[in-house]
Amino acid sequence: MSTPNKLIVGTRGSALALVQAEMTEGLLRQAFPEAEIVRKVITTTGDRRTDVSLAEVAKVEGVFDKGVFIKELELALEKGEIDIAVHSLKDVPTVLEEQFEIVSVLERAPVADVLITKNEGGLESLPQGAKVASSSCRRQKMLRFLRPDIEMVDIRGNVPTRLRKLAEDPNIDGIVLAEAGLVRLGYDATGEMSTEAGSVFGAKLDSETFLPAAGQGAVAIEIRKGDTCAADFVKAINHAPTMTRIQAEREFLRLLNGGCHTPVGVSTQFFGDSLMMEGVVFPEGEAIGDPLQAEVSGPASEPLKVAEILFKSLS
Repeated sequence: MSTPNKLIVGTRGSALALVQAEMTEGLLRQAFPEAEIVRKVITTTGDRRTDVSLAEVAKVEGVFDKGVFIKELELALEKGEIDIAVHSLKDVPTVLEEQFEIVSVLERAPVADVLITKNEGGLESLPQGAKVASSSCRRQKMLRFLRPDIEMVDIRGNVPTRLRKLAEDPNIDGIVLAEAGLVRLGYDATGEMSTEAGSVFGAKLDSETFLPAAGQGAVAIEIRKGDTCAADFVKAINHAPTMTRIQAEREFLRLLNGGCHTPVGVSTQFFGDSLMMEGVVFPEGEAIGDPLQAEVSGPASEPLKVAEILFKSLS
């Protein structure tokens, strides 16, 4: 349990998760140099079940939405085994169980998606009928909307594993990953990336036509609701502009009743005292279909209201 001088940080054990935990711990140590910050690595359902798609994991394990990557961390929180849980925000279900809350986020990394291929040239370099791997229904829909000839296939594994699979598998022509994860792991997201099986090449997808997932690039810190001691720790490292943006994006997703199986892209930007939001929602299922889209702006001081305006403006 947290005390005024000790905090136990829970995290997944993937390379990216550990980097994000280290970022969080570093900020906490700067803010509280006298405190003892302890890390506890926890294996989640999503880490254990890499043999099937995320959708199948959720069905088989009975885990709602992207809870496949946070379930065990929340159980540890509930039991008091950890005081905070560090997550990639896009892995966190849109609506948390009532005993938990997100009270802090780190400064956001770039939000773009990156297409990684065996040869340089990005999307234009892919041959007709190319096979591109992604576990994200949003990325699958958006890519097929831009290039209906592309065949999408599922892929699992952490970032280094996916890069290696692309380099060594002759049946995969490309993969799509978040720029944030690549940058945090030290890769050149828009250049050559080395793997054990050879080099691959990244090209950023146009953020105007390829909107990111809600919360993409953000690191969230979850605590037990009412744990004022843990809240005092993590609120001290909260990045307020990022919090405003992710509140708007997650509210938009909530209004859509959307989760990880809903193909939704949403972006936010500040313009002075205004918050600009753009959203795109593709139909679920195998058909590509035309998406609903909207772009709105409103007071940055009222992110939930701006999200509601965007939701009502979809057409």
